[in-house]
Amino acid sequence: MSVRIEHDTFGEIEVPEDKYWGAQTERSKRNFPVGKEHMPIQVIYGFAQLKRGAALANHELGKLSDEKKNAIVYACDRILNGELDNHFPLVIWQTGSGTQSNMNVNEVVSYVANEYLKKHGSKETIHPNDD
Repeated sequence: MSVRIEHDTFGEIEVPEDKYWGAQTERSKRNFPVGKEHMPIQVIYGFAQLKRGAALANHELGKLSDEKKNAIVYACDRILNGELDNHFPLVIWQTGSGTQSNMNVNEVVSYVANEYLKKHGSKETIHPNDD
């Protein structure tokens, strides 16, 4: 299995090359190997809908550029269309607030949005925590 190295505040971690999640999702997978019940995809779609709406609202308020808004909306639409379901591996057994699943969605949105920006010649990037 090919891997890439992702970084977070805890350091480096290997993530499967063909997956769009990042370090925090990978750590959650490893730290919570409890049960087999995955987070219902409808919850993931709910997160994506919220993030899509937040991008539109922040753009309207002048807090997010056209390029970033378009990239985030594109990524969220791909999630909502069911194209990325296999990039949400976490189980329902989490710390209680759904933080891991929220970050999983942030990381996937960021990864897909950055691919979109690069394809469209933009030098902007989407950070999973800051955008």
